[in-house]
Amino acid sequence: MTTTSELAHLTRALKAPRIRRAAAPLAERARAEGWPYERYLAAVLEEEVLARETSGGQLRVKAARLPAVKTLDDFDFTFQRSLRKQLILHLAQLDFLLEAHNVVFLGPPGTGKTHLSIALAVQAARRGHRVAFATAHQWVQRLDTAQRAGRLDAELERLRRIPLLVCDEVGYIPFAPEAAALFFALVSSRYERASLIVSSNKPFSAWAEIFGDAVAVAAMVDRLVTTPRSSASRATATGSRTAERRWTPPTDRPDFDRR
Repeated sequence: MTTTSELAHLTRALKAPRIRRAAAPLAERARAEGWPYERYLAAVLEEEVLARETSGGQLRVKAARLPAVKTLDDFDFTFQRSLRKQLILHLAQLDFLLEAHNVVFLGPPGTGKTHLSIALAVQAARRGHRVAFATAHQWVQRLDTAQRAGRLDAELERLRRIPLLVCDEVGYIPFAPEAAALFFALVSSRYERASLIVSSNKPFSAWAEIFGDAVAVAAMVDRLVTTPRSSASRATATGSRTAERRWTPPTDRPDFDRR
């Protein structure tokens, strides 16, 4: 068996096709530049790792069921001058996800809330985190189906194992009391355990109209924006909260859908 055929056999056994393609050209470069064996091995393995990360990221983005694939590179920060770009870029580092904090975007329709939510979700998926996207009513419908089947707790536990859920369009349609209770259960089940990105066209002060229960809304908002574990955690949560509160686009700008 030649070295080439042996390499092909071994890479098939390891399910490492990128090594098979990269080994020969990297070997030529290693000989030409006098690499030590360790550097050549590291270079070959790096090619395989990068290929797997790219493939895995693509699969996670697809599994998230995003309505479109958008990134922060596509977002026009010059349109939203009241939005703190540096804060959004900080959120894109995903510290909030590692610490099980939440991000909430509040603002009128057409201000880019969904775009930013998707962009952070794509970033998370590409960094190796499982993500799931749905509108608020779609999440409630799923939980209602689970409740009717007697498996609500199991469904909440399943969702809790997904590090990031994106809940879009809170407030576009008011919730019935039963639906509001299910949404509250979703938020509560993830408190300090996993992250949510929530977008809404209504300020928190108007959420009682959406959910029909001011007391439940106060508890829900508390769970969304409060993380009392440490001063560092509070700073991160406060940063996210500031992003929502300060995002009030000028009314004289054209109102078009940037989601």
